[in-house]
Amino acid sequence: MGAIRGHVRVFYQLLVNTLLVSVTNFTVWFAITFYTYLETQSVFATGVISGVFLVLTALTGIWFGSLVDNHPKKLMMQISAGVSLILYVVSLVIYQLTPREEFRNPAGVPLWILIVLLMVGVIAGNIRTIALPTMVTALIEEDTRDRANGLVGTASGVSFLVTSVISGLLVALGGMFWVLVAAIVVLALSIVHLGLVRVPTGLTEPAAAAAAPAPAQPANVTAATGEPAPDQPSVSKIDLRGTIRIISQVPGLTALIIFSAFNNLLGGVFMALLDAYGLSMMSVQGWGLLWGVLSTGFIVGGLLISRTGLGKNPVWLLLMVNIVCWTVTLLFPLRDSVIWLAVGLYAYMLVVPYAEAAEQTILQKVVPYERQGRVFGFAQSVEQAASPLTAFLIAPVAQFVFIPFMTDGAGARLIGSWFGTGAARGLALVFMLTGVAGLIITAIALRSRPYRRLSNRYAAAQPEPVVP
Repeated sequence: MGAIRGHVRVFYQLLVNTLLVSVTNFTVWFAITFYTYLETQSVFATGVISGVFLVLTALTGIWFGSLVDNHPKKLMMQISAGVSLILYVVSLVIYQLTPREEFRNPAGVPLWILIVLLMVGVIAGNIRTIALPTMVTALIEEDTRDRANGLVGTASGVSFLVTSVISGLLVALGGMFWVLVAAIVVLALSIVHLGLVRVPTGLTEPAAAAAAPAPAQPANVTAATGEPAPDQPSVSKIDLRGTIRIISQVPGLTALIIFSAFNNLLGGVFMALLDAYGLSMMSVQGWGLLWGVLSTGFIVGGLLISRTGLGKNPVWLLLMVNIVCWTVTLLFPLRDSVIWLAVGLYAYMLVVPYAEAAEQTILQKVVPYERQGRVFGFAQSVEQAASPLTAFLIAPVAQFVFIPFMTDGAGARLIGSWFGTGAARGLALVFMLTGVAGLIITAIALRSRPYRRLSNRYAAAQPEPVVP
Protein backbone atom coordinates (compact mmCIF):
# COMPACT_ATOMS: atom_id res chain seq x y z
CA MET A 1 0.00 0.00 0.00
CA GLY A 2 1.77 3.14 -1.20
CA ALA A 3 1.09 6.69 -0.17
CA ILE A 4 -0.54 9.09 -2.62
CA ARG A 5 2.17 10.99 -4.51
CA GLY A 6 2.11 14.24 -6.44
CA HIS A 7 0.91 17.72 -5.46
CA VAL A 8 -0.89 16.26 -2.48
CA ARG A 9 -1.34 19.43 -0.43
CA VAL A 10 -3.13 21.27 -3.24
CA PHE A 11 -5.28 18.21 -3.91
CA TYR A 12 -6.34 18.03 -0.26
CA GLN A 13 -7.24 21.73 -0.20
CA LEU A 14 -9.37 21.37 -3.32
CA LEU A 15 -10.97 18.23 -1.88
CA VAL A 16 -11.93 20.02 1.34
CA ASN A 17 -13.34 22.96 -0.59
CA THR A 18 -15.35 20.62 -2.81
CA LEU A 19 -16.62 18.90 0.34
CA LEU A 20 -17.99 22.22 1.62
CA VAL A 21 -19.82 22.87 -1.65
CA SER A 22 -21.11 19.29 -1.85
CA VAL A 23 -22.51 19.60 1.66
CA THR A 24 -24.37 22.70 0.54
CA ASN A 25 -25.77 21.25 -2.66
CA PHE A 26 -26.72 17.87 -1.19
CA THR A 27 -28.49 19.66 1.67
CA VAL A 28 -30.57 21.67 -0.80
CA TRP A 29 -31.29 18.57 -2.92
CA PHE A 30 -32.42 16.42 0.03
CA ALA A 31 -34.36 19.27 1.59
CA ILE A 32 -36.42 20.32 -1.43
CA THR A 33 -37.37 16.68 -2.06
CA PHE A 34 -38.37 16.15 1.59
CA TYR A 35 -40.20 19.48 1.72
CA THR A 36 -42.18 18.85 -1.47
CA TYR A 37 -43.32 15.39 -0.37
CA LEU A 38 -44.28 16.58 3.12
CA GLU A 39 -46.22 19.58 1.82
CA THR A 40 -47.96 17.84 -1.11
CA GLN A 41 -47.93 14.11 -0.13
CA SER A 42 -47.40 13.44 -3.84
CA VAL A 43 -45.10 10.67 -5.11
CA PHE A 44 -45.70 12.04 -8.59
CA ALA A 45 -44.28 15.45 -7.59
CA THR A 46 -41.09 13.97 -6.12
CA GLY A 47 -40.66 11.87 -9.26
CA VAL A 48 -40.96 14.96 -11.46
CA ILE A 49 -38.38 16.74 -9.30
CA SER A 50 -35.95 13.90 -9.94
CA GLY A 51 -36.76 14.03 -13.64
CA VAL A 52 -36.17 17.79 -13.90
CA PHE A 53 -32.88 17.44 -12.05
CA LEU A 54 -31.64 14.64 -14.27
CA VAL A 55 -32.75 16.30 -17.52
CA LEU A 56 -30.82 19.45 -16.62
CA THR A 57 -27.80 17.36 -15.61
CA ALA A 58 -27.86 15.53 -18.93
CA LEU A 59 -28.26 18.71 -20.97
CA THR A 60 -25.41 20.57 -19.27
CA GLY A 61 -22.75 17.86 -18.92
CA ILE A 62 -21.11 18.28 -22.34
CA TRP A 63 -21.10 22.08 -22.05
CA PHE A 64 -19.64 21.95 -18.53
CA GLY A 65 -16.91 19.59 -19.75
CA SER A 66 -15.98 22.07 -22.50
CA LEU A 67 -15.81 24.88 -19.95
CA VAL A 68 -13.48 22.81 -17.77
CA ASP A 69 -11.15 21.98 -20.68
CA ASN A 70 -11.09 25.48 -22.19
CA HIS A 71 -10.72 27.60 -19.04
CA PRO A 72 -8.67 27.56 -15.83
CA LYS A 73 -10.19 24.85 -13.67
CA LYS A 74 -9.95 26.81 -10.42
CA LEU A 75 -11.78 29.74 -12.05
CA MET A 76 -14.56 27.45 -13.23
CA MET A 77 -14.93 26.06 -9.69
CA GLN A 78 -15.26 29.61 -8.36
CA ILE A 79 -17.86 30.54 -11.00
CA SER A 80 -19.78 27.35 -10.21
CA ALA A 81 -20.07 28.27 -6.54
CA GLY A 82 -20.93 31.88 -7.37
CA VAL A 83 -23.85 30.90 -9.63
CA SER A 84 -25.23 28.56 -6.94
CA LEU A 85 -24.90 31.29 -4.31
CA ILE A 86 -26.87 33.82 -6.39
CA LEU A 87 -29.67 31.34 -7.13
CA TYR A 88 -29.98 30.34 -3.47
CA VAL A 89 -30.27 34.00 -2.44
CA VAL A 90 -33.04 34.55 -5.01
CA SER A 91 -34.79 31.38 -3.83
CA LEU A 92 -34.71 32.54 -0.21
CA VAL A 93 -36.32 35.85 -1.17
CA ILE A 94 -39.09 34.06 -3.11
CA TYR A 95 -39.66 31.58 -0.27
CA GLN A 96 -40.03 34.37 2.28
CA LEU A 97 -42.41 36.42 0.12
CA THR A 98 -44.72 33.51 -0.81
CA PRO A 99 -47.56 32.41 1.53
CA ARG A 100 -46.88 28.88 2.81
CA GLU A 101 -50.20 27.49 1.58
CA GLU A 102 -49.05 28.16 -2.00
CA PHE A 103 -46.44 25.40 -1.59
CA ARG A 104 -49.05 22.76 -0.72
CA ASN A 105 -50.38 22.54 -4.26
CA PRO A 106 -48.28 19.97 -6.21
CA ALA A 107 -49.14 21.81 -9.44
CA GLY A 108 -48.67 25.30 -8.02
CA VAL A 109 -46.49 27.76 -9.94
CA PRO A 110 -44.68 29.18 -6.85
CA LEU A 111 -43.63 25.69 -5.74
CA TRP A 112 -42.17 24.82 -9.14
CA ILE A 113 -40.42 28.17 -9.52
CA LEU A 114 -38.69 27.46 -6.21
CA ILE A 115 -37.85 23.89 -7.24
CA VAL A 116 -36.38 24.88 -10.61
CA LEU A 117 -34.25 27.68 -9.14
CA LEU A 118 -32.83 25.37 -6.51
CA MET A 119 -32.21 22.57 -8.99
CA VAL A 120 -30.29 24.91 -11.31
CA GLY A 121 -28.23 26.03 -8.31
CA VAL A 122 -27.43 22.43 -7.42
CA ILE A 123 -26.62 21.50 -11.02
CA ALA A 124 -24.18 24.41 -11.33
CA GLY A 125 -22.12 22.48 -8.79
CA ASN A 126 -21.67 19.70 -11.35
CA ILE A 127 -18.86 21.74 -12.89
CA ARG A 128 -16.83 20.69 -9.85
CA THR A 129 -17.66 17.01 -10.29
CA ILE A 130 -16.17 17.26 -13.80
CA ALA A 131 -13.19 19.43 -12.87
CA LEU A 132 -12.03 17.49 -9.81
CA PRO A 133 -11.14 14.16 -11.52
CA THR A 134 -9.24 16.05 -14.24
CA MET A 135 -7.28 17.81 -11.50
CA VAL A 136 -6.53 14.41 -9.95
CA THR A 137 -4.91 13.50 -13.28
CA ALA A 138 -2.75 16.64 -13.21
CA LEU A 139 -1.88 16.66 -9.51
CA ILE A 140 -1.47 12.96 -8.62
CA GLU A 141 0.88 10.35 -10.08
CA GLU A 142 -0.75 7.57 -12.10
CA ASP A 143 -0.02 4.64 -9.81
CA THR A 144 -1.82 6.29 -6.87
CA ARG A 145 -4.72 7.99 -8.67
CA ASP A 146 -7.13 5.20 -7.74
CA ARG A 147 -6.41 5.97 -4.07
CA ALA A 148 -7.03 9.67 -4.68
CA ASN A 149 -10.29 8.78 -6.41
CA GLY A 150 -11.17 6.79 -3.29
CA LEU A 151 -10.71 9.93 -1.20
CA VAL A 152 -13.00 11.80 -3.59
CA GLY A 153 -15.60 9.10 -2.90
CA THR A 154 -15.00 9.51 0.83
CA ALA A 155 -15.68 13.23 0.52
CA SER A 156 -18.97 12.43 -1.22
CA GLY A 157 -19.83 10.07 1.62
CA VAL A 158 -19.09 12.73 4.21
CA SER A 159 -21.38 15.07 2.27
CA PHE A 160 -24.19 12.53 2.44
CA LEU A 161 -23.51 11.93 6.14
CA VAL A 162 -23.73 15.60 7.03
CA THR A 163 -26.53 16.66 4.73
CA SER A 164 -28.82 13.70 5.23
CA VAL A 165 -28.84 14.42 8.95
CA ILE A 166 -29.13 18.20 8.86
CA SER A 167 -31.54 18.48 5.91
CA GLY A 168 -34.24 16.42 7.65
CA LEU A 169 -33.75 18.35 10.90
CA LEU A 170 -33.71 21.75 9.18
CA VAL A 171 -36.85 20.99 7.16
CA ALA A 172 -38.62 19.85 10.34
CA LEU A 173 -37.40 22.98 12.15
CA GLY A 174 -38.33 25.66 9.64
CA GLY A 175 -39.20 24.36 6.20
CA MET A 176 -36.74 25.64 3.59
CA PHE A 177 -35.75 28.83 5.46
CA TRP A 178 -32.85 27.49 7.52
CA VAL A 179 -31.77 25.22 4.68
CA LEU A 180 -31.26 28.21 2.38
CA VAL A 181 -29.63 30.37 5.06
CA ALA A 182 -27.10 27.61 5.82
CA ALA A 183 -26.46 27.04 2.10
CA ILE A 184 -25.75 30.73 1.48
CA VAL A 185 -23.31 30.95 4.39
CA VAL A 186 -21.37 27.79 3.47
CA LEU A 187 -21.10 28.74 -0.21
CA ALA A 188 -19.80 32.19 0.66
CA LEU A 189 -17.12 30.63 2.89
CA SER A 190 -16.16 28.14 0.19
CA ILE A 191 -15.63 30.93 -2.36
CA VAL A 192 -13.33 32.78 0.05
CA HIS A 193 -11.39 29.59 0.83
CA LEU A 194 -10.95 28.64 -2.82
CA GLY A 195 -9.53 32.08 -3.53
CA LEU A 196 -6.74 31.33 -1.03
CA VAL A 197 -5.80 27.95 -2.58
CA ARG A 198 -2.66 28.31 -4.72
CA VAL A 199 -2.68 25.88 -7.63
CA PRO A 200 0.81 25.64 -9.24
CA THR A 201 0.91 28.06 -12.18
CA GLY A 202 -0.32 26.47 -15.40
CA LEU A 203 -0.61 23.00 -13.88
CA THR A 204 -4.32 22.57 -14.53
CA GLU A 205 -4.73 25.21 -17.22
CA PRO A 206 -6.09 24.27 -20.66
CA ALA A 207 -2.56 24.18 -22.08
CA ALA A 208 -1.09 22.08 -19.27
CA ALA A 209 -0.86 18.95 -21.37
CA ALA A 210 1.53 20.72 -23.70
CA ALA A 211 4.13 20.72 -20.93
CA ALA A 212 4.37 16.93 -21.03
CA PRO A 213 6.92 15.42 -23.46
CA ALA A 214 5.32 14.46 -26.79
CA PRO A 215 6.39 13.68 -30.34
CA ALA A 216 6.87 16.65 -32.62
CA GLN A 217 3.74 17.70 -34.50
CA PRO A 218 2.92 20.53 -36.91
CA ALA A 219 2.12 23.83 -35.23
CA ASN A 220 -1.61 23.48 -35.78
CA VAL A 221 -1.88 19.84 -34.60
CA THR A 222 -2.49 18.62 -31.05
CA ALA A 223 0.22 16.11 -30.07
CA ALA A 224 -1.97 13.84 -27.95
CA THR A 225 -4.76 13.39 -30.50
CA GLY A 226 -3.33 14.27 -33.91
CA GLU A 227 -6.25 16.66 -34.41
CA PRO A 228 -6.13 20.33 -35.34
CA ALA A 229 -5.21 22.38 -32.30
CA PRO A 230 -8.16 24.08 -30.60
CA ASP A 231 -8.87 27.73 -31.12
CA GLN A 232 -8.69 30.20 -28.30
CA PRO A 233 -10.91 29.09 -25.38
CA SER A 234 -14.53 30.04 -25.83
CA VAL A 235 -17.54 29.62 -23.61
CA SER A 236 -19.50 28.30 -26.59
CA LYS A 237 -16.81 25.80 -27.70
CA ILE A 238 -18.18 22.29 -27.10
CA ASP A 239 -16.34 20.24 -29.76
CA LEU A 240 -18.77 17.32 -29.56
CA ARG A 241 -17.37 15.71 -32.72
CA GLY A 242 -13.82 15.68 -31.39
CA THR A 243 -14.98 14.24 -28.07
CA ILE A 244 -16.93 11.44 -29.77
CA ARG A 245 -13.88 10.71 -31.94
CA ILE A 246 -11.64 10.35 -28.87
CA ILE A 247 -14.13 8.01 -27.18
CA SER A 248 -14.55 5.87 -30.30
CA GLN A 249 -10.76 5.47 -30.61
CA VAL A 250 -10.56 3.71 -27.23
CA PRO A 251 -11.74 0.08 -27.66
CA GLY A 252 -14.71 -0.66 -25.43
CA LEU A 253 -15.05 2.87 -24.00
CA THR A 254 -18.30 3.56 -25.86
CA ALA A 255 -19.73 0.32 -24.46
CA LEU A 256 -18.67 1.35 -20.94
CA ILE A 257 -20.55 4.65 -21.23
CA ILE A 258 -23.64 2.89 -22.65
CA PHE A 259 -23.50 0.33 -19.84
CA SER A 260 -23.30 3.10 -17.24
CA ALA A 261 -26.21 4.86 -18.97
CA PHE A 262 -28.33 1.72 -18.65
CA ASN A 263 -27.43 1.46 -14.98
CA ASN A 264 -28.60 5.04 -14.54
CA LEU A 265 -31.78 4.18 -16.44
CA LEU A 266 -32.53 1.65 -13.73
CA GLY A 267 -31.12 3.92 -11.05
CA GLY A 268 -33.80 6.47 -11.90
CA VAL A 269 -36.12 4.22 -9.92
CA PHE A 270 -34.14 5.07 -6.77
CA MET A 271 -34.20 8.77 -7.55
CA ALA A 272 -37.95 8.80 -8.06
CA LEU A 273 -39.21 6.39 -5.40
CA LEU A 274 -36.70 5.83 -2.59
CA ASP A 275 -37.63 8.88 -0.52
CA ALA A 276 -41.32 8.04 -0.74
CA TYR A 277 -40.54 4.41 0.21
CA GLY A 278 -38.46 5.44 3.23
CA LEU A 279 -40.84 8.16 4.39
CA SER A 280 -43.69 5.63 4.30
CA MET A 281 -41.94 3.81 7.18
CA MET A 282 -40.61 6.65 9.33
CA SER A 283 -40.67 10.38 10.03
CA VAL A 284 -38.63 12.86 8.01
CA GLN A 285 -36.27 13.29 10.97
CA GLY A 286 -35.80 9.52 11.21
CA TRP A 287 -35.26 9.19 7.46
CA GLY A 288 -32.64 11.95 7.52
CA LEU A 289 -30.84 10.36 10.48
CA LEU A 290 -30.92 6.94 8.79
CA TRP A 291 -29.28 8.43 5.70
CA GLY A 292 -26.62 9.85 7.99
CA VAL A 293 -25.83 6.34 9.24
CA LEU A 294 -25.99 4.85 5.73
CA SER A 295 -23.57 7.46 4.43
CA THR A 296 -20.83 6.03 6.63
CA GLY A 297 -20.83 3.11 4.18
CA PHE A 298 -19.85 5.51 1.42
CA ILE A 299 -17.08 6.89 3.62
CA VAL A 300 -15.77 3.45 4.58
CA GLY A 301 -15.79 2.32 0.94
CA GLY A 302 -13.83 5.39 -0.15
CA LEU A 303 -11.29 4.96 2.66
CA LEU A 304 -10.78 1.31 1.73
CA ILE A 305 -10.01 2.34 -1.84
CA SER A 306 -7.55 5.00 -0.62
CA ARG A 307 -5.68 2.27 1.27
CA THR A 308 -5.79 -0.68 -1.12
CA GLY A 309 -6.52 0.76 -4.58
CA LEU A 310 -8.67 -0.96 -7.18
CA GLY A 311 -6.41 -3.77 -8.33
CA LYS A 312 -5.05 -4.41 -11.80
CA ASN A 313 -8.38 -4.47 -13.67
CA PRO A 314 -10.85 -1.73 -12.67
CA VAL A 315 -13.09 -2.76 -15.61
CA TRP A 316 -13.73 -6.20 -14.08
CA LEU A 317 -14.20 -4.61 -10.64
CA LEU A 318 -16.80 -2.20 -12.02
CA LEU A 319 -18.98 -5.09 -13.26
CA MET A 320 -18.58 -7.04 -10.00
CA VAL A 321 -19.78 -3.99 -8.08
CA ASN A 322 -22.85 -3.84 -10.31
CA ILE A 323 -23.67 -7.45 -9.50
CA VAL A 324 -23.56 -6.62 -5.79
CA CYS A 325 -25.70 -3.49 -6.23
CA TRP A 326 -28.46 -5.18 -8.22
CA THR A 327 -28.51 -8.18 -5.88
CA VAL A 328 -29.05 -5.79 -2.99
CA THR A 329 -31.81 -4.01 -4.94
CA LEU A 330 -33.55 -7.35 -5.41
CA LEU A 331 -33.29 -8.40 -1.77
CA PHE A 332 -33.90 -5.39 0.50
CA PRO A 333 -37.58 -4.85 -0.54
CA LEU A 334 -38.53 -8.47 0.22
CA ARG A 335 -39.82 -7.47 3.66
CA ASP A 336 -41.60 -4.31 4.82
CA SER A 337 -38.84 -3.61 7.32
CA VAL A 338 -36.67 -0.64 8.19
CA ILE A 339 -33.92 -3.10 9.17
CA TRP A 340 -33.95 -4.81 5.74
CA LEU A 341 -33.96 -1.39 4.08
CA ALA A 342 -31.07 -0.11 6.21
CA VAL A 343 -28.88 -3.22 5.80
CA GLY A 344 -29.47 -3.35 2.04
CA LEU A 345 -28.78 0.35 1.47
CA TYR A 346 -25.66 0.22 3.65
CA ALA A 347 -24.24 -2.60 1.50
CA TYR A 348 -25.16 -0.58 -1.59
CA MET A 349 -23.43 2.54 -0.27
CA LEU A 350 -20.34 0.54 0.69
CA VAL A 351 -19.62 -0.61 -2.88
CA VAL A 352 -20.78 2.41 -4.90
CA PRO A 353 -17.46 4.28 -4.33
CA TYR A 354 -15.68 1.37 -6.02
CA ALA A 355 -17.81 1.79 -9.13
CA GLU A 356 -17.28 5.55 -9.30
CA ALA A 357 -13.54 5.33 -8.61
CA ALA A 358 -13.16 2.54 -11.17
CA GLU A 359 -14.82 4.55 -13.94
CA GLN A 360 -12.78 7.67 -13.12
CA THR A 361 -9.53 5.70 -13.00
CA ILE A 362 -10.25 4.09 -16.37
CA LEU A 363 -10.98 7.43 -18.05
CA GLN A 364 -7.98 9.14 -16.44
CA LYS A 365 -5.65 6.53 -17.95
CA VAL A 366 -7.07 5.97 -21.43
CA VAL A 367 -8.17 9.54 -22.32
CA PRO A 368 -5.65 12.35 -23.11
CA TYR A 369 -5.55 14.95 -20.33
CA GLU A 370 -6.56 17.92 -22.49
CA ARG A 371 -9.76 16.06 -23.46
CA GLN A 372 -10.71 14.67 -20.07
CA GLY A 373 -13.10 17.45 -19.09
CA ARG A 374 -15.11 16.96 -22.27
CA VAL A 375 -15.07 13.16 -21.96
CA PHE A 376 -16.14 13.29 -18.32
CA GLY A 377 -18.86 15.79 -19.25
CA PHE A 378 -19.98 13.72 -22.25
CA ALA A 379 -20.12 10.58 -20.11
CA GLN A 380 -22.13 12.44 -17.49
CA SER A 381 -24.61 13.71 -20.10
CA VAL A 382 -25.09 10.34 -21.80
CA GLU A 383 -25.27 8.40 -18.55
CA GLN A 384 -27.71 10.84 -16.97
CA ALA A 385 -29.85 11.20 -20.09
CA ALA A 386 -31.35 7.76 -19.45
CA SER A 387 -32.48 8.51 -15.90
CA PRO A 388 -35.12 11.18 -16.66
CA LEU A 389 -37.05 8.66 -18.76
CA THR A 390 -37.31 6.35 -15.77
CA ALA A 391 -37.92 9.15 -13.29
CA PHE A 392 -40.73 10.68 -15.34
CA LEU A 393 -42.34 7.35 -16.21
CA ILE A 394 -41.90 5.31 -13.05
CA ALA A 395 -43.51 7.81 -10.66
CA PRO A 396 -46.94 7.78 -12.40
CA VAL A 397 -46.62 4.04 -13.13
CA ALA A 398 -45.91 3.37 -9.46
CA GLN A 399 -48.70 5.72 -8.35
CA PHE A 400 -51.40 4.44 -10.68
CA VAL A 401 -50.35 0.84 -11.43
CA PHE A 402 -48.09 -0.80 -8.85
CA ILE A 403 -49.55 0.83 -5.73
CA PRO A 404 -53.15 -0.16 -6.61
CA PHE A 405 -51.84 -3.56 -7.77
CA MET A 406 -50.46 -4.25 -4.29
CA THR A 407 -53.17 -2.46 -2.32
CA ASP A 408 -56.45 -4.01 -3.50
CA GLY A 409 -55.53 -5.45 -6.90
CA ALA A 410 -54.41 -8.81 -8.22
CA GLY A 411 -50.95 -8.52 -6.65
CA ALA A 412 -52.40 -8.12 -3.18
CA ARG A 413 -54.49 -11.25 -3.67
CA LEU A 414 -51.72 -13.35 -5.22
CA ILE A 415 -48.68 -12.53 -3.07
CA GLY A 416 -50.02 -10.17 -0.42
CA SER A 417 -50.24 -12.93 2.22
CA TRP A 418 -46.43 -13.16 2.47
CA PHE A 419 -45.17 -10.07 0.61
CA GLY A 420 -47.49 -7.59 2.28
CA THR A 421 -50.00 -5.13 0.86
CA GLY A 422 -50.29 -1.37 0.55
CA ALA A 423 -48.54 1.52 -1.16
CA ALA A 424 -45.08 0.72 0.21
CA ARG A 425 -45.27 -2.85 -1.09
CA GLY A 426 -46.14 -1.56 -4.55
CA LEU A 427 -42.94 0.50 -4.48
CA ALA A 428 -41.04 -2.54 -3.17
CA LEU A 429 -42.16 -4.60 -6.15
CA VAL A 430 -40.77 -1.94 -8.51
CA PHE A 431 -37.39 -2.13 -6.76
CA MET A 432 -37.28 -5.93 -7.04
CA LEU A 433 -38.05 -5.92 -10.77
CA THR A 434 -35.33 -3.31 -11.22
CA GLY A 435 -32.79 -5.56 -9.47
CA VAL A 436 -33.64 -8.50 -11.74
CA ALA A 437 -33.18 -6.36 -14.88
CA GLY A 438 -29.83 -5.02 -13.61
CA LEU A 439 -28.46 -8.52 -12.92
CA ILE A 440 -29.40 -9.73 -16.40
CA ILE A 441 -27.69 -6.81 -18.16
CA THR A 442 -24.53 -7.06 -16.02
CA ALA A 443 -24.23 -10.78 -16.75
CA ILE A 444 -24.47 -10.04 -20.47
CA ALA A 445 -21.81 -7.32 -20.18
CA LEU A 446 -19.38 -9.69 -18.43
CA ARG A 447 -19.48 -12.03 -21.42
CA SER A 448 -19.24 -9.30 -24.05
CA ARG A 449 -16.40 -8.49 -26.43
CA PRO A 450 -16.26 -4.73 -25.50
CA TYR A 451 -15.55 -5.72 -21.88
CA ARG A 452 -12.53 -7.77 -22.94
CA ARG A 453 -11.29 -5.06 -25.34
CA LEU A 454 -11.50 -2.28 -22.74
CA SER A 455 -9.73 -4.46 -20.15
CA ASN A 456 -6.88 -5.08 -22.60
CA ARG A 457 -6.74 -1.40 -23.59
CA TYR A 458 -6.50 -0.31 -19.94
CA ALA A 459 -3.67 -2.78 -19.28
CA ALA A 460 -1.73 -1.55 -22.34
CA ALA A 461 -2.40 2.19 -21.99
CA GLN A 462 0.42 4.59 -21.25
CA PRO A 463 -0.54 6.69 -18.20
CA GLU A 464 -1.05 10.43 -18.43
CA PRO A 465 1.97 11.89 -16.55
CA VAL A 466 1.90 14.38 -13.71
CA VAL A 467 2.85 17.73 -15.26
CA PRO A 468 6.17 18.98 -13.77
